Amino acid sequence: MLQIILLGTMKFGLARVSTEDQNLDLQVDALKAAGCEKIFTEKISSRSKDRPEVIKLISQLRKGDDVVVWKLDRLGRSLRDLIGYITKFEEMEVGFISLQDNIDTSTTTGRFIFNIFASLAEFEREIIRDRTKAGLASARARGRKGGRPAG
Repeated sequence: MLQIILLGTMKFGLARVSTEDQNLDLQVDALKAAGCEKIFTEKISSRSKDRPEVIKLISQLRKGDDVVVWKLDRLGRSLRDLIGYITKFEEMEVGFISLQDNIDTSTTTGRFIFNIFASLAEFEREIIRDRTKAGLASARARGRKGGRPAG
């Protein structure tokens, strides 16, 4: 006889503090209260490229799961990093919830807020590009050559 076992979705929590002497208790308690079944903890700056707990978290995610953080800055420090992670979650069909920021990408409003963030990040990149072009044009007008020095 063939048995079909349906696996339920899970809520995974991610708690992070920047230094070893900071305490994770507030975040962990909030994540437990939000129904997180498994909580990954990090004592590392989010600026660090080496985020082993985030890598472990992502490796365990399945379609329909949720990633829950206490605040957005616990996932990533920059808007670019946050959008990268949340886009990855969307591609995996995984929800994202930030408790203190009231963001839940499984809702229409949550997706709207995420899209605003994504648009702001794109706008920021375009402004930087425009300023760079203007700076190079100004330098050329003053006789300076752009690019790397020869040699």
